[in-house]
Amino acid sequence: MKNESPAQRIKSLTQQLRTHNHAYYILDAPSIPDAQYDRLLRELQQLESEHPEYLNPNSPTQRVGSDPISAFSKIKHAKPMLSLGNSFDYEELQAFDKRIQERLKTSQEIEYVCEPKLDGLAVSLRYEHGQLIQGATRGDGAMGEDITHNIRTIKSIPLKLQGDNIPAVLEVRGEVYMPLKGFSDFNKRAAAKDEKVFANPRNAAAGSLRQLNSKVTARRPLAMYCYSIGEVIDGDTGSTQWDMLEKLAQWGLRVNPEIQKVTGIAACWQYYERLGKKRNKLAYDIDGIVFKVNSFAEQQQLGFVSRAPRWAIAEKFPAQEEITLLISVDFQVGRTGAVTPVARLEPVFVGGAMVSNATLHNMDEIARKDVRIGDTVVIRRAGDVIPEVVSVVLEQRPKNARQIKLPLQCPVCGSGVAHPEGEAVARCMGALDCPAQRKGAFEHYSARKAMDIDGLGERIIAVLVDNKMLTTFADIYSLERDSLVGIERMGGKSADNLLAAIEASKQTTLGKFIYALGIREVGESTANNLANHFGSIAAIAAADLDTLQATPDVGQVVAANLQAFWGESHNQSMVNALQAAGVHWPDVQVPSLEQQPLAGKIFVLTGTLTIMARDEAKASLMALGAKVSGSVSKKTDYVVAGESAGSKLTKAQSLGVAVKDEAWLQQLLSQY
Repeated sequence: MKNESPAQRIKSLTQQLRTHNHAYYILDAPSIPDAQYDRLLRELQQLESEHPEYLNPNSPTQRVGSDPISAFSKIKHAKPMLSLGNSFDYEELQAFDKRIQERLKTSQEIEYVCEPKLDGLAVSLRYEHGQLIQGATRGDGAMGEDITHNIRTIKSIPLKLQGDNIPAVLEVRGEVYMPLKGFSDFNKRAAAKDEKVFANPRNAAAGSLRQLNSKVTARRPLAMYCYSIGEVIDGDTGSTQWDMLEKLAQWGLRVNPEIQKVTGIAACWQYYERLGKKRNKLAYDIDGIVFKVNSFAEQQQLGFVSRAPRWAIAEKFPAQEEITLLISVDFQVGRTGAVTPVARLEPVFVGGAMVSNATLHNMDEIARKDVRIGDTVVIRRAGDVIPEVVSVVLEQRPKNARQIKLPLQCPVCGSGVAHPEGEAVARCMGALDCPAQRKGAFEHYSARKAMDIDGLGERIIAVLVDNKMLTTFADIYSLERDSLVGIERMGGKSADNLLAAIEASKQTTLGKFIYALGIREVGESTANNLANHFGSIAAIAAADLDTLQATPDVGQVVAANLQAFWGESHNQSMVNALQAAGVHWPDVQVPSLEQQPLAGKIFVLTGTLTIMARDEAKASLMALGAKVSGSVSKKTDYVVAGESAGSKLTKAQSLGVAVKDEAWLQQLLSQY
């Protein structure tokens, strides 16, 4: 690159951007992060500005997007769908505002509309006499793809407008996106079925809209926000951007509630900073803020350049994705023994912070993404979320890239590492003999929802474990004031407060005690169910698999984990030592058979219940001893089917399981 002439560099950048455009717009598989693409585009713009003799009419800087895909019929937009110029700091935004004032020949502050820039797919909706007749992608800005059959499946898009004074023809532009929760749920289901997962919500939205089978699109959790208009015939959409948005909302179209009207560029920046702080709490991805001159008359006066309107600009947030080099991989050990791979990276600024480490999740994810040491990788960081390796830039893989291998021994204690077939997580077999697991186990034991030992936090635990003052939970109750005061930043008052909290923790409940033990898959709710079902530690320890699975919310995996825990003699000794140290709880009265007339019965609830909520029905059944399962099997006794019951009802009918309605359930519960 250093030896390239301007003409050669322009040619090189043009080819790179065309390649990335094809991957992004046509294949829905971006080859580089947006931030990297923006840098290449800005470099090309700068070179073309400095050397106009090399400007090609077909340069990526002169186009809005890329050619529409051939699988869909083409639609010519009545008015072009142009993209926006970008700004990356306050100075550039101020320069934009200054250009606006100069062109309008005014020194007055400009009124702007501030809109979150959603990271989805731009589409156009055409309504005639209030009826949705057409949906199209932006395509190359002049020609798009006809996706009407898919657009009609999105519930947030009205098929018919409401209200009065609807134009004879109304073309609405907006962004189709996939909400973050829907994206996460979709990828989890796809991964479970060994199907394609999407790199980000934008890809998911684009891929969903480009399905030839609209039934596939209908199953995707898509939504849309509207932000502008195209062709309008025989109708009034107001004299400002703000008026237009209000009218769209009145006609039943979805407008982002975060949009605001402000005066002056300083107020625009305040909005940008405010939304930046709120960004990671939103239900959808945004990558910046769009600022638009509010007045339509001023917009018309300002006009357009080849790629974008002069009256609007997108102020981009710090990139949440970047590319960097994966230098090495270390393995960390957690409280449950999970051995987690961590990528050590060439430091890169992403998501507003310098990142040098990122999670690789587990060995299955490493294999799925084909990550290797030495690879150039895409890193994503959003807010407080741990940075992760999203994908590999395969085109830049060096010949000496090395496979990542799971260690055979725990990197902390040297015990063996097991990776059971069918499980994503590998684990150290050292249990509490492993210092890493020991520290995490103590943190869990002392947590508020467990034994609630205020003052026994991560830092103190680390010191006590490292100094071999804590090896088992019972050691907590042998701590002495003199030894505690010797710890760094632990004064006499702090030591007294900690010892008082330890003493208070001795009086607990059976449910909290079971939860505090940190048995795999036994959460707070399951621990309480075990306590209420068995009434004592001894009864739980003596129970076989079938007896354990009779407990509400205890399935085969949890039952096996419980048996494995009690099968270790050192765990039994630890529980005995805790009780000998004074840990106790009130007696738990186990319901009699008369109080649990539905004991041993398995229910499944499906569909919408109208008289009581599903959670309420579940709690009522469990209180009578029934087990409420989330899936239908041959062991199911009853399926209670409410309105709009789906696949569970079908499966129950195919298996011959008794199907009952809500009235039957109400009558059953009223008997007890």
